[in-house]
Amino acid sequence: MSINQLIFRSLKKNLKNYYLYVFALVFSASLYYAFVTLQYDPSMDQVSGGIKGGAAIQAASVLLIAIVSIFLLYANSIFIKRRSKEIGLFQLIGMTKNRIFRILSVENLILYFCSVFLGIFVGFAASKLIIMILFKLTGVQAIAALHFTMQPFIQTLIVFSIIYLFIMLMNFGFIKRQTILSLFRVTSNTEGKLKRVSIFEMILGIAGIILIIAGYYVSTKLFDGSFSQANSLLIAMLFILGSVIIGTYLFYKGSVSFLFNIVRKRKNGYLNINEVLSLSSIMFRMKSNSVLLTIITTVSALAIGLLSLTYISYYSSEKMATSYVPTDFSLSNGEDSNKLKEALAAKSIGYNENKIEVIRAKVNIKDILDSAIEEAGFDPNIMNLAIVSDRSVKRIDVTPKETIFSGYSPTLQSLTSLKDSGQIELKGKNMSIPQNYLGPEDDSILPYYLTNGGMPVAIVDQAVFDRLKKDLDPELQLDSPVYYGIDLKNKGDIEKANEIFDTISFQDKEYSGSQYQELQSIKINMGLTMFIVGFLGLTFLITSGCILYFKQMDESENEKANYTILRKLGFTQGDLLKGIQAKQVFNFGIPLVVGLFHSYFAVKSGWFFFGTEVWTPMIIVMVLYTILYSIFGILSVFHYKKVIKESL
Repeated sequence: MSINQLIFRSLKKNLKNYYLYVFALVFSASLYYAFVTLQYDPSMDQVSGGIKGGAAIQAASVLLIAIVSIFLLYANSIFIKRRSKEIGLFQLIGMTKNRIFRILSVENLILYFCSVFLGIFVGFAASKLIIMILFKLTGVQAIAALHFTMQPFIQTLIVFSIIYLFIMLMNFGFIKRQTILSLFRVTSNTEGKLKRVSIFEMILGIAGIILIIAGYYVSTKLFDGSFSQANSLLIAMLFILGSVIIGTYLFYKGSVSFLFNIVRKRKNGYLNINEVLSLSSIMFRMKSNSVLLTIITTVSALAIGLLSLTYISYYSSEKMATSYVPTDFSLSNGEDSNKLKEALAAKSIGYNENKIEVIRAKVNIKDILDSAIEEAGFDPNIMNLAIVSDRSVKRIDVTPKETIFSGYSPTLQSLTSLKDSGQIELKGKNMSIPQNYLGPEDDSILPYYLTNGGMPVAIVDQAVFDRLKKDLDPELQLDSPVYYGIDLKNKGDIEKANEIFDTISFQDKEYSGSQYQELQSIKINMGLTMFIVGFLGLTFLITSGCILYFKQMDESENEKANYTILRKLGFTQGDLLKGIQAKQVFNFGIPLVVGLFHSYFAVKSGWFFFGTEVWTPMIIVMVLYTILYSIFGILSVFHYKKVIKESL
């Protein structure tokens, strides 16, 4: 038999074991090619509002390379170990290690680059769909075209060729290190199974659970006023990060074995076949995989958390746009307002105008202050606020002794939290006016630049407003103290009116705003961010799912002899499969559930920095991630079913 025939037969024989590896290669190459294609697509120039689309995607492609490289190297290490006996047989018949390496290299070269070229084709076919998804998320009105360019093709080949060289170096090192005897013992070595759970392991298990719970607890206290100093806040964040990651490692190192050992003790060691195949196997295998599972869990939590936060921002885009520009159009002087009104009237576009006079004053909030982050030179008891009359806000009416706050930014509210009622003082230059604070209003009534960066607006009675106006502190007042808000009567005219707005040369262009433009800008920025994070999250989901699946493939082959014995003892295929299904629930479910809990507490502690709605976006992301992740658990059950069937 010639070397070429040997390579062909070996490739044909091992192809059935490499099908998921081929899928992962095709998926990785197609994903990377489609991602890189976006950098060179001319239509991407429109996706540049606030974030340069090409630059953002280029930065994300570097992370994509890192994820794919680690995954392919890890997958290769599993498959080269599975072929250790074959390599040992080659050495027994007289082949040198260099000759064996060349055979494996040629075989891997054919498989690898055929998969890469197939992946590029799939990526090219899917690139139009990906661009359409991006345009949909960002709200860009453009036509997605399918066209082939050499730059992404060459870049993809270069990247995957470099990864291939690293794979070959790994294979060369593996073959050189192993002796003939060790090659026949690689797959027979267990993954550090233990006969019993030690006291030390129990201590590690308890410590892991305590550390995770401690990290969760501190995260709930992060922005509720428990940490009033900036330094203490930073220390708390570092503690959360360290305790959760270390706790996760100890959880896999000892907690799982400890908890399952309690279950086994309660049964006095009498386990049925399902428990033997599930609990006992998980108890002793998770310890040896603790580092891998910690990495998968941590990055899963990071992916779910980041995707949840970006989706929260995207989901809250309309609310955020309203907080920046509360009416369809906002202007800072009468001349600019008249220009826009005349232009709208000329096109027969109906509108309503609301004119609001704004003054600024210091407000003593000591009695209603719930908590605040203290910083040097900052008095948390005093707020510098915009003051408006209730006569300017038609829907609100207060007495001369009452004040309502409106439009307080959730981000600032997390740093300086206020009670729902109490006493405050409005301070002029020479006098103070005590008021009853009636609580907050969610709706914004002034544009962002008039609110001092998202601070609440105090709504007072007209008489109180007039008193403060006569005793103003000049140093606090704005250059443009009047706000002109214009709302269209028919919202269907918004695009036409916005085109008119763009053609007008305003005197104060800096303080002239369009709610529609603000919304489009937020959608472009957050849509692009969500697209990139979702892309990377999907990549990690697929790669981590494949890694866990590869581990189950490896375990199933090692346990095949056990299944043969159990089948000969009279257990049916269905009996064994029930235990395997329970095992996969634990194998895939434990990292998933722990990752979901990590991401939940991470998002819950600071979601208000990103938007106004948390539950719907977070639940949607978690459900989708769980469904996609579960697919690999189902595939592993099918593989075990095949192994059990072949065991007898």
